[in-house]
Amino acid sequence: MRQVSLREFRTRGAKALKTVPHGETVLLAGQRGPEYFLIPVLGDVAVQDRELRRAVAKASLRKSWRLAEESGASQMGPEEIDEEIERVREIRQRRKRR
Repeated sequence: MRQVSLREFRTRGAKALKTVPHGETVLLAGQRGPEYFLIPVLGDVAVQDRELRRAVAKASLRKSWRLAEESGASQMGPEEIDEEIERVREIRQRRKRR
């Protein structure tokens, strides 16, 4: 996977992608790190769908881990987790009854 700066892509567009081999995924990176993926398309089918899905899943996990750290949920023990699950289930059951 090739990486191109977001700034270069915005200013030079197609010229910035000339060095990328045909069919390869491109990662556009900004000042804060990765921003976007450019995924090659053949007809209407994404060529590297599995790679894209994997990247999206990893990003989602990183966000969940960060939120768990910030909220303190990452420090919960098994009993606390079970209690939280039961509490959420009760709330959902109450909503269904309405």
